[in-house]
Amino acid sequence: MAIWTIARLTWQELGRRRVVLAGLILTALVLGLTAWGFHSLPNVQCGNRPCPPEEIRTAASALTILLMYMFSFVVALAGAFLAAPAIANDIESGIALAVLPRPIRRSDVLLGKWLALGSAIALYTAVVATAIFAIVKYFTGYQPPAPVTAIAFITGEGLALLTLALLGSTRIGPLACGITAVVLFGLAWIAGVIGGIGLSIGNQAVTNVGVIASLILPTDGLWRGAMFHLEPAVMIAAVSQSPRGVNANVPFFAYAPPPTAYIVYAVGWILAMLALAAYNFDRREL
Repeated sequence: MAIWTIARLTWQELGRRRVVLAGLILTALVLGLTAWGFHSLPNVQCGNRPCPPEEIRTAASALTILLMYMFSFVVALAGAFLAAPAIANDIESGIALAVLPRPIRRSDVLLGKWLALGSAIALYTAVVATAIFAIVKYFTGYQPPAPVTAIAFITGEGLALLTLALLGSTRIGPLACGITAVVLFGLAWIAGVIGGIGLSIGNQAVTNVGVIASLILPTDGLWRGAMFHLEPAVMIAAVSQSPRGVNANVPFFAYAPPPTAYIVYAVGWILAMLALAAYNFDRREL
């Protein structure tokens, strides 16, 4: 019961934050610009004639992947900056001292906040991504082959960084926690690019950089899962027959989805970080 009460109060707190309202307004603006851009796409000329529908859909697929790539950054960073002050602010403001002497376990407080923030990230991702796919289909006729699966992977990316930031929030201040989470996210992305380049040139040592990074922080690996399910089969077949060097075109192409073992690992990683956050918070002096 305490977990759901904390989750409900956290949802109410999110509703009062001006930064959340500002984010929603900016999201609506971006969706409007997206609609305008894809509305203009069918009018693009190929020389002196309109482009064939097949080329329009090919361009739409590439633009959709690029757009969702940028959106995945927004989801991940939103997760980090929502979670960074979740525990640290309560400790610094003294709210934790007023709440925790009651018969409420610290782990219940942390789990309640994680559930509220995680559900907010999942809802935001699902609504905005669905709106983007609907816009693309309406104006160009293109629809990704597995949009629901792609949304699930992007949601997982946001939850991974949210959980990491929540872990940091149990020990360090909100600003330092948010910056640390973002830096680690950026390093994982860079390592993924390096690993892709190593794969393209046949250098196993360089390839292992990306593999190790995807195990330490699975955000880049989860994005590759989303990317694969956004790619049309025609694109996968065409790129697979191209020279090996095209594989350096990460993070905008994936030859295959992550194996089931990696998906299980990513879920286990999130749960392990959440358990570690509960352990740290339980032993934190207020």
